[in-house]
Amino acid sequence: MEPIIIVLIILVVLVFIALMKTVQVIPQASAAIVERFGRYTRTLNAGLNIVVPFIDSIRNRIDLREQVVPFPPQPVITQDNLVVNIDTVIYYQVTDARAATYEVASYIQAIEQLTVTTLRNIIGGMDLERTLTSREEINAALRGVLDEATGKWGIRVNRVELKAIEPPTSIQDSMEKQMRADRDKRAAILTAEGIRQSQILTAEGEKQSAILRAEGEARAAALRAEGEAQAIRTVFESIHAGDPDQKLLSYQYLQMLPKIAEGDANKLWIVPSEIGDALKGLSGAIGNFGPMAGGGGSGPAAPAASAPKTPAPRREQPPLD
Repeated sequence: MEPIIIVLIILVVLVFIALMKTVQVIPQASAAIVERFGRYTRTLNAGLNIVVPFIDSIRNRIDLREQVVPFPPQPVITQDNLVVNIDTVIYYQVTDARAATYEVASYIQAIEQLTVTTLRNIIGGMDLERTLTSREEINAALRGVLDEATGKWGIRVNRVELKAIEPPTSIQDSMEKQMRADRDKRAAILTAEGIRQSQILTAEGEKQSAILRAEGEARAAALRAEGEAQAIRTVFESIHAGDPDQKLLSYQYLQMLPKIAEGDANKLWIVPSEIGDALKGLSGAIGNFGPMAGGGGSGPAAPAASAPKTPAPRREQPPLD
């Protein structure tokens, strides 16, 4: 009985293994390559698949989703003989599992080497400044070459991105100095423009202020001159209306002399030459008043009219040093 049980157990195990090899479950977005005696038979798609056990075998399982592969920095020489390190990232997708399995031994390594070669060809025709500012152009050119070359491998390159472009350290220092100089230049220009604009505004303000001040002074002078003219006109009209004679003018002249001599600052006073004419006019007026006061010899004699007492003009000698 024991040998029979052992044989049954072996048969059960073999049946279980055969079932496992017969039923193949392929996940979504995946594919499997089936070979029969080492020759490609078919490609298994996602879902439940039946194969012949011990005859058919699964050669490779391939992920059909989009893959992202970063490549290490690669030294590339530019047109102006500068070495730059460029990091690249490739976004690809397997479209034909059979071609990806049989057309190339390792499509990842093949894509990497093709990327490095194409990148060197593209960067070799550009100088450093253009390389740093033409990422989109480099990406487009690199993607076009890779997509054309990997098509026969069952690979579609969706995107190619340059992660970083690192020039030599000496070039980086020079670029930083140049950028700093440009920033200082722009700051100096903006400062000069601000000072210039401020000076222009200040000059405009001073100009407007001077114009307004001059207009105010001219208007004030005009009003002052007009007032003085009006005062002179009024005085002239008053004198003309009063019709003064020479005697009155002489009397007023003599009254103004003491006022002229007043003041502590007057150290030396010169008698005007016109004072003789004034005294003559005033004496004539007193002589005319005399006969009128004692006329006819009759009646009491009228008191003699007394002339106004005018202070004699002072003559002061200047102080001796």
